[in-house]
Amino acid sequence: MIKYDFVLYSGQHRDFLDKLQNLGLVDVTVTGWEASEVERTLISNIELHKKALSEFETIDAIGAAQYGTYEEAISIYVEVAKRRDALKLQIEKENKECDDLSIWGDFSVDAIAELTKSGLDIHFFSMYAKEYDKRVVKWKESYIVELINEFDSKAYFVVVAKRGEVIEIDAQELTAPKDTVNAVEKNIELLESELKKCEERLLRCAASGGVIAEGLSNLESELQLSRVVATSKVEADGMLVILEGWATKSTSESVDVMLEGYPNMVYFKNRPTPEDNTPVLLENNRFAKLFELIGGFYSLPKYGTMDLTPFFAPFYMLFFGFCLADAGYGLVLMLGGLILLLKGGKDMNSAAKLTLLCGSATVVFGFCVGSFFGIQLKDLSMFSDMRERFLTPDNLFTLAIGIGIFQILFGMTLKVISTTIQFGFKYTLSTLGWMIVLVSSLVAFLSPDMGVVGFEMSSIAYKICVGVGLAMMLLLNTPGRNPILNIGAGLWNTYNDVTGLLGDVLSYIRLFAIGLSGGILAMVFNQLAFGLSPDVPVVREVVIVLILLVGHTINLFMSSLSSFVHPMRLTFVEFYKNAGFEAGQRGFSPLKKDK
Repeated sequence: MIKYDFVLYSGQHRDFLDKLQNLGLVDVTVTGWEASEVERTLISNIELHKKALSEFETIDAIGAAQYGTYEEAISIYVEVAKRRDALKLQIEKENKECDDLSIWGDFSVDAIAELTKSGLDIHFFSMYAKEYDKRVVKWKESYIVELINEFDSKAYFVVVAKRGEVIEIDAQELTAPKDTVNAVEKNIELLESELKKCEERLLRCAASGGVIAEGLSNLESELQLSRVVATSKVEADGMLVILEGWATKSTSESVDVMLEGYPNMVYFKNRPTPEDNTPVLLENNRFAKLFELIGGFYSLPKYGTMDLTPFFAPFYMLFFGFCLADAGYGLVLMLGGLILLLKGGKDMNSAAKLTLLCGSATVVFGFCVGSFFGIQLKDLSMFSDMRERFLTPDNLFTLAIGIGIFQILFGMTLKVISTTIQFGFKYTLSTLGWMIVLVSSLVAFLSPDMGVVGFEMSSIAYKICVGVGLAMMLLLNTPGRNPILNIGAGLWNTYNDVTGLLGDVLSYIRLFAIGLSGGILAMVFNQLAFGLSPDVPVVREVVIVLILLVGHTINLFMSSLSSFVHPMRLTFVEFYKNAGFEAGQRGFSPLKKDK
């Protein structure tokens, strides 16, 4: 990044920022911004435009006429969407009323009104049908009682009595209906007709999505400009304005050309310092760029430090496949990723490709484990020659621990490289000492199985390596500091490193546990499908298919969620910590006018 400091007359402020927006290459620092009333209105309008565009994605508006301007399109959308929502609520209310009235059947409201004029009132009651049958004979001795309907174990009846007469009936009295089912159904038809007209008008709004997107871009540019203006530093009694901007090295020459041609403005160009709030712009290849979506859930790296995205990307794929560990589920994910790639649009392109990659890793790992929708491939005759090659639970446990140790050591190696680049090699000696202790201890522990002679735990070579590593950890952890203080700090760091390493390595057992639990659930659903289905032709097949579909859908959802979250946790906690990741504050966001 290249840092710019601009000094210009306050009267040129807006014009200069407009030029930067048209250039689209400079990020202007904004600090301490609080939205004004005008800016809050802008934010509200931006959210409204985004909501409209999001809704239009689900509407097929091919062939519908467009509105001329985005102002017209968005205003009509607001009006029609508000009326549509009100109609839907009213229709829902009317449908509920229709259900309530259907109990009483089709009656004459006018006839009830005539009875009321003649001094008679009709009371509406409900109670359990069994109780009604027991008491109705006695009630008819005193009142005119008529059963109207029986529904859901309840009896609905009316009692005709003189006005003011006290009715001693132990039942729930209901509010007298004010309308009939037929009248409410006609009203629903009118409301649905109006709703259809609203949806036809929304089609035109959806067809105008392009002009609405252009309006959204204008509003966002206006808000971006307003934020910069509101937070600019004003000096010399309001005569001068000072701005801080950032550009990439590759585009700084184009920025210089624009600045050289702008009148009455002074600018200073410098390299950023550690104290600066430097924005971050990640530059990765096409493979690693897909995993920026994962890294974005945590934080961008601090400017000047190493971007770990290309280094955790292969591990994340591997961990995802390890957790899901079923070739059939992997094929389903790949199919979903392919559909998302074809139908999801440009915004979902990265997520679709990431799904395809993780799905393919799951297919490969699923075949290594020998699981296909919970079916154990080793039990099939066609795979009889490969039974000994499939990974067993013991193999998976060892593999999970081994991968964890490798990633932790790999992270430490990256930390050494990054620290050397930033501060110099001498600041990595403590970390190198810890790595020497770990690697030598690991080799000595595995030497009997690896056939290594002369490097056992009791050997002189091993003790020398551990001694050198401990000396580096205790004496060289902070170059230039008092050795006694270094020893005290080194002992404390060693305690933290040892206890932290144990927890870090054990965390990778989750890969084994999640993969094993998902596979067991898949097998259980298969056994339930064939064990609980009745021995009746056709019915048996239908029940089997239903249990398999429901069971595997649930298991796929739960296992995929775990396979997404837990590798992320291993990345952000274990790997980031051992690799010395430092979180950044903000990404590079230049002033620009999107088209």
